[in-house]
Amino acid sequence: MSTEALSKAIVPFETTLLVRDHCLCLHAQRAARALARRFDDALRPLGLKSGQFSILMSLNRPHPPTLGAVAELLAMDRTTLTANLKPLERQGLIRVQSDQKDRRARRLALTAKGQSLLVQAVPVWKETHAAVEAGLLPGGGDRLRADLNALVRHIERVDP
Repeated sequence: MSTEALSKAIVPFETTLLVRDHCLCLHAQRAARALARRFDDALRPLGLKSGQFSILMSLNRPHPPTLGAVAELLAMDRTTLTANLKPLERQGLIRVQSDQKDRRARRLALTAKGQSLLVQAVPVWKETHAAVEAGLLPGGGDRLRADLNALVRHIERVDP
């Protein structure tokens, strides 16, 4: 199709409705934003956002994980994760340190202050999570998690 023909082409409104009603990406984004708002509201009294809670929780391990391992768990690129770690580090909630065996790698650890905040946040998360999951059909939470995990595995297998 020529550039001129492309500039005159239109996408029919029916296509807009089709995308609105069927696009998995759109529906996943809408659900993710709604969930994030709900958890942000619940965690706000603790000075946390839902993404920060997820980062802190991902560091709650017997041994400090590498930045790469946390990025993979959270499905974030390393640059985005690094930007999200900076406020947590400034607040004294986490510590970023070089790996003793590989100085190029960075390991992330909760500080005592971060662990204390996580102790306060977990009951808030549990209550909020239970309320959200109660809004689903019986077994819906398990089914949704399974479907989302299957979707991620499928996408990663098809488009590595």
